[in-house]
Amino acid sequence: MAEAATIPDETEVRARWGAFAWSEENGRKAQEVLGRYPVGREQSASLPLLDLAQRQVGAETDTQGWLPVPVIEFVARQIGVPYMRVFEVATFYTMFNLAPVGRYHVQVCGTTPCLLAGSDDVLAACKNHGLVKGRTTPDGLFTLTEVECLGACANAPMVQVNDDNYEDLDYDRTTAVLQALAKGERPEAGSTTGRRVSCPAGGPTTLKEMVDANHDYRGSWETIAVPAAVTLEKADG
Repeated sequence: MAEAATIPDETEVRARWGAFAWSEENGRKAQEVLGRYPVGREQSASLPLLDLAQRQVGAETDTQGWLPVPVIEFVARQIGVPYMRVFEVATFYTMFNLAPVGRYHVQVCGTTPCLLAGSDDVLAACKNHGLVKGRTTPDGLFTLTEVECLGACANAPMVQVNDDNYEDLDYDRTTAVLQALAKGERPEAGSTTGRRVSCPAGGPTTLKEMVDANHDYRGSWETIAVPAAVTLEKADG
């Protein structure tokens, strides 16, 4: 797994983020989030508010975003709970970054399906592009992290870059994705081999009419005769 990321000096962090507050737009979004939960259950908003805060930090720093301690404290005050109740949420989910990351956060799945399908080649491509696990490239463009399952096992190996998944990767296809991102392009998310979502390689083999539009199959179903109930008698003895 990745080495621990380096968290900046606390004095610097508080000087930069101690006065964190919602932007006007995010302030409205935060109120919408809080409105989803009954009074007294505001702690349930920890996840969406932390995500909103991380995205605001990302927008202000032109990165994927992270959660400085003062920002986590701000969210805790918003929902009226001790800081630790929110910090434990931020540290549990890998979707939250506790240290600065680059513009593109490359998260490589290293769990068994991806490993067996070739995630070592994906990591090799990242390494040869200058990415090091747990570190951000000197130009601030990429941060590389190895994570647990990201839920795209049928299309392994895969990586998640910010909000996009890139699947069915190998060394060359991973390199192509990284090169495109470095140029400021946004490669099409999903399978890099051209298959649609998790269809079999070569295209769907069943329910083909559903590929381009919803299709009602009920008219083509054969009527299945239901046999009469059979009574089984318990044998004597």
